[in-house]
Amino acid sequence: MQLTALDLTDFRSYPRLTLPVDPGITVLVGRNGQGKTNVVEAVWYLATLSSHRVPHDAALVHRGSATAIIRASFERAGRPLQVDLEITPGKSNRARLQGQNLPRLRDLLGEVRAVLFAPEDLGLVKADPEGRRRFLDELLFLIAPRFAGVKADYDRVLKQRSNLLKQMRSMRRGGSGRAVGGLDPAEAAASTLEVWDQQLAQHGAELLRARLHLVNRLRPHLGYSYLRVATDEGAEQALELPPEQRGEVDSPADVAYRSAILDELGAGPGELPGTREIGQTMLALLAGRHDEEIDRGVTLVGPHRDDLEIRLHDFPAKGYASHGESWSLALALRLASYDLLRLEEGDLGDGEPILILDDVFSELDTHRRERLGRIITGARQVLITTANDSDIPAALDGGTHVVDVTLGEAVPRESGRLS
Repeated sequence: MQLTALDLTDFRSYPRLTLPVDPGITVLVGRNGQGKTNVVEAVWYLATLSSHRVPHDAALVHRGSATAIIRASFERAGRPLQVDLEITPGKSNRARLQGQNLPRLRDLLGEVRAVLFAPEDLGLVKADPEGRRRFLDELLFLIAPRFAGVKADYDRVLKQRSNLLKQMRSMRRGGSGRAVGGLDPAEAAASTLEVWDQQLAQHGAELLRARLHLVNRLRPHLGYSYLRVATDEGAEQALELPPEQRGEVDSPADVAYRSAILDELGAGPGELPGTREIGQTMLALLAGRHDEEIDRGVTLVGPHRDDLEIRLHDFPAKGYASHGESWSLALALRLASYDLLRLEEGDLGDGEPILILDDVFSELDTHRRERLGRIITGARQVLITTANDSDIPAALDGGTHVVDVTLGEAVPRESGRLS
C-alpha cells in the first residue's frame, strides 16, 4: 500500500496542506513543534480511527475551527483508493470511500493499512495493560475489521452491566429500589444481571479468541524481530527468514495472552480453545464473582481485564528489561505487526502497510538506529519524522525523499537529499 497525496484542512497546525508523497522513504524534517507528527498522525487516524497522542478528537481540530478534514489518495493492489474523513468533535465523524459515504465510520477500518512506531510505544513494555490491549485491537481491526463491531458490542454491554452493578451495590447498602413487573427490586436486578452475563460472555468470547489467535500468529514474528533490532547480524536484509521458519529461531523475547478465563480453562501456549468453550467458562466465572462485583460496582471478568504479557529471558519484561531492551521490545512488537501484515495478509489485496516512524531515531542509540535503517531499506513506503537530519542512519542516506516542515507548511526539498 502506498500513500500518494495527503490534503489537510484545519487539522492540528495546518489550516491547509497539500502534500504529494513518493514511494520509498520520506523524511519529514523540522524543529520540534512545527507539525511533523501532525502529518503522520493524520495517516494513522485514517488507519485506526484514533490518534496515537490524544484520546479525544478535540485536539485534532485547528484552533478556531469546528471541523477538520483529512483527504488522502493511495494506491493499493495497483488500484487508486480515495479516502475522505471529516472530524467534528461532539458529533459523529463522517467518512467517504471512493467518493461514497460510509454508513458507519468503522466501515473504514481495514482500508488503510499502516504500522506506527512512536516514543509513546515504550509504554507497551513499561506501562499498564490498557495500552497493550489497544495495540492488539488496532492490529486485529486492520486484519479483521468485523471485530471492531464485536468490540463495540462488548463495550456497550460492559458499560450497562457495570451500571447495573453500581445500582445493586446501592440497594445492598440500603438504597431504595423500584419494583419491576411485580418483582422485588433486588430480584429484578439479579434477573437482569443474568441477561447481561449472557451477552457479555457471548461478545467477550469472540473478542478474547480473536486476540488469542492474533497473539499466537504474532509470537514467531516478535521473537525474530527482537533479534533483528538487538543484534547486528539479524538486521541484515539478506538474512530475512520466511514466516514458516521464524518460530524455530531461539529468541529471548516472547509474548503471551494472559486471561483469567484461559487460566480457568488450563489453555497452554499456542492453544486456541473454541468460542463456545471460552464463553461458557467466562459465564461460570462471572456467576461465581457476583457478590464481589456488586460490592465493588465493577465487572471483574472479561477481555477488558486481560493483558499481553511481554517476556524477556523468560521474565516479565516490565520491571526486568533495561531501558535499551525495552526500546528493542517495543520496536520488535511494531516490526512483528508490520511483517504479519506484509507477509501473511497479502491475500486481502496488497497487505504491505505503510510504515511510520515518528521521531524514534532520536530515542534509539547508534546501534539500534543503524539496525533499524538496514531493516526498513526494502520497504515499499516509510514515513519518518525527525528534528535532526543527523539522526537518520547512514543506511538510508541517498535513498530518501525529504520534506521540510515549518509551522503550517510542509514542502518537498528541491535537492531531495538529507543535509
